[in-house]
Amino acid sequence: MSKERPTPTPPEQATDRLFATERKPEDFRFDASVARVFPDMIRRSVPGYTTIIPMIEVITEQYAQSGSNCYDLGCSLGASTLAMRHGIDDNDCQLFGVDNSAAMIERCEHYIALDDSSLPVTLRCEDILDTELSNASVTTLNFTLQFVPPEQRAELLARIASATRPGGVLILSEKIRFESEQEQEIQTRLHHEFKRANGYSDLEISQKRSAIEQVLIPETLAAHRERLLSAGFDQVMLWYQCFNFVSMLAIKAD
Repeated sequence: MSKERPTPTPPEQATDRLFATERKPEDFRFDASVARVFPDMIRRSVPGYTTIIPMIEVITEQYAQSGSNCYDLGCSLGASTLAMRHGIDDNDCQLFGVDNSAAMIERCEHYIALDDSSLPVTLRCEDILDTELSNASVTTLNFTLQFVPPEQRAELLARIASATRPGGVLILSEKIRFESEQEQEIQTRLHHEFKRANGYSDLEISQKRSAIEQVLIPETLAAHRERLLSAGFDQVMLWYQCFNFVSMLAIKAD
């Protein structure tokens, strides 16, 4: 007789106060302290994040193909992984979540266990640059590519495109920069006002920006389009933008 499985305990979440006091300057890292506050951090820092996640489910529902693989590269705590999971209505699909942060993967496992979908999810703690990709119908890079060294981005996208089946897609969400210095200044100011409206102080905004500016390297929308097409995708469209945060859909022709 099988034993009833215990209900998983959700991981502790905390309000993001990591940059609320003066601290020694250092590069931003996805360590255990960030993992613990990450849901609050990303909700209060990324305009439109709470819209993008459910739309990933909608897009996955449209493009996931029977017998294919689906990948969430840089899955962090699994928000987009779970969105993809609920968008896949064929249990013949395989879903993979990949992140190089052990702290993120550990917490992601809890969220996967709490979810009510029966579709299996394979989590891998590894660098997405080393992840084997094949037979893909939907791949998501949700605010992940911006943390990959710029000189390695083209090769990663080429591998994704090569692994994508005809009719498959890549969902690419990124913070971008603008060609016009005036627009860059305006969009940055609006983003900072968004953070202030969500309770971040000027000190928190300044210290977070200093910590992340050498780690998160944004590019223009034109640069993203050109590289996606060069990688092997046939069509690239912008489906969402809020200030300097965007999400694109790169499609492989049937």
